[in-house]
Amino acid sequence: MLFDVMNSFKRISGAIFLAAVALLPHAVGQGASSSPAAPDAAYVQSFEKWKADQTDDLKQNWLPLAGLFWLKSGANSFGAASDNAVVFPSGPAHAGEFDLAGKEVTLKLLPETKATVAGKQIVNAMKLEPDASGHASTVELGSLQFHVIIRGERVGIRLKDADSAAATNFHGLMFYPLDLRYRISATWVPSDGKKTIAVPNVLGEVTATPVLGTAVFQIGGQEVKLTGLGGDPAKGLFFVFNDLTAKADTYPGGRFLETDPVVNGTVVLDFNRAYNPPCAVTPYATCPLAPKENRLAVPIPAGEKFDKAAHAHH
Repeated sequence: MLFDVMNSFKRISGAIFLAAVALLPHAVGQGASSSPAAPDAAYVQSFEKWKADQTDDLKQNWLPLAGLFWLKSGANSFGAASDNAVVFPSGPAHAGEFDLAGKEVTLKLLPETKATVAGKQIVNAMKLEPDASGHASTVELGSLQFHVIIRGERVGIRLKDADSAAATNFHGLMFYPLDLRYRISATWVPSDGKKTIAVPNVLGEVTATPVLGTAVFQIGGQEVKLTGLGGDPAKGLFFVFNDLTAKADTYPGGRFLETDPVVNGTVVLDFNRAYNPPCAVTPYATCPLAPKENRLAVPIPAGEKFDKAAHAHH
């Protein structure tokens, strides 16, 4: 499982490239000419809608994150007071405890703590369904919301705060100017399904991830290969990569790229839509990083940028 990513993947895989077919003839640029290839109005409109969806997703799901707490086996007291095992940024000083047995978490509340799940008040104790179940129990406690996440062998509590300063102060995403030379048709070479590659994540864990196949294409006269890490050729592929722009302008851990379905052995890689993982805006996400196979020795000055100075405190 690619941690938080496949949730992100689902969110935008709808109308990803509205203008895809119309643009194909003049969009197969291989970076040969030096002047940017300007997009038409339909492409710009489609891109702006996608960017707005990206921004909305960050504001709803990632910027409000206020904590990620890995639980120890047994009782984990929680609340805003510093003597708790899990210290929340606000809320009651002592709210109750998370009891971890195996990978199951039971929430036990102190009598004066008022919290709800799906609008219903929790009385005394409740078993919390984790995100891995597909229907996580989201607990609401004042302006705070939290749920259980499972990552490998670890079980944690992910906390959101509706009053988060990060969401309030968010100043928008930064992108390179649109350039259709970086909307490239690649040959898709499916794998035999037996090969895996090691995909690291920000927690320092490495997951053996099955290889779906490889996209082979040209940039500036060089042959480049990207290994597909998720998705489905019939619906759209998912890549995590970085390139030489990571030294100064883009997120060092790697950017995400989603595609439309593979058609007749070809997949369109629109690097204008390369975007940062949620880890670029919050320390509380568990994103995959670019595996060594997808660390490209070419610059791809397209897609989302990363303001290193603004994030120096992370």
